[in-house]
Amino acid sequence: MSVYTTVSDAELTVWLNDYSLGELQELQGIASGIENTNYFVTTSNGRFVLTLFEKLRADELPFYLNLMAHLARHGIPCPAPMANRHNQFLGVLKDKPACIVSRLSGKSTTAPTLAHCAAMGAMLGQMHIAGQSFSQIMPNPRGGAWRMATAPQVRPFINTGQAALLDSEIALHAQRNYSLLPQGLIHADLFRDNVLLEGERVGGLIDFYFACTDALLYDVAITVNDWCMRPDGILDTTQAQTFLRAYHTVRPLQDSEHQAWPLMLRQAALRFWLSRLFDKYLPRDGELIHAHDPAHFERILKNHIDTSQAVWI
Repeated sequence: MSVYTTVSDAELTVWLNDYSLGELQELQGIASGIENTNYFVTTSNGRFVLTLFEKLRADELPFYLNLMAHLARHGIPCPAPMANRHNQFLGVLKDKPACIVSRLSGKSTTAPTLAHCAAMGAMLGQMHIAGQSFSQIMPNPRGGAWRMATAPQVRPFINTGQAALLDSEIALHAQRNYSLLPQGLIHADLFRDNVLLEGERVGGLIDFYFACTDALLYDVAITVNDWCMRPDGILDTTQAQTFLRAYHTVRPLQDSEHQAWPLMLRQAALRFWLSRLFDKYLPRDGELIHAHDPAHFERILKNHIDTSQAVWI
């Protein structure tokens, strides 16, 4: 979501001529995240978010845009893509694939309460159920093959102990068959900064560009690892149980998911430790880049390994 590609008011005004969104009033860059260029856009007809895609290709993007449109139609509060005059969600701006979506109300939190965890657990369950009727499939681009390919690239930048931890965890999960768990469409990045809250209610889920088809429990683990985690990287058991109970009420968790839960927490931590290592040591040129500290997920991973029994409902 960093600003890698600069867009001027004049350039956007011309681009918006292909839409029925009114006249441009304000354009503001969003200086957070690391994947795409995002701007807040205000027109005479409303508030929107403009995204220029820096990594994803035009042929990859219909999956994400169609998914958001599908979820929005099924009552999930997520950005609704705006179609242009040719009834297409995707356009081209500054030689980059680009789209404009509705801007949701609310704001993110850095300190979730128990009520927030309950609301988020229930919302994630609702999103997973709504995704069951979406027909398109997207294999996880940051799954096992990505872990195997990325680890050698970051290994020169970490110490011997970190390399041993990384290799052992990658090998461990390569031996597991998580495809036997309930599968479906997952967000895969529902951190607190990708959720907009209105009081104790979830007002919006944003940034669906890591969404894919994978084990639903993996999505739960990714979300719990952020929403229910203390600053020292130790799971807050009360928050985690509150989250899981709320999720279970909407989509009952199976015994197989219970058994897989401790390792799934570790796999979720491994994914973000590895991606943050890559973003820190092998960054892409751009403006306003905010790479996250990989040490945070290294601590989470180590704490999950040291915990003899992961919290469950």
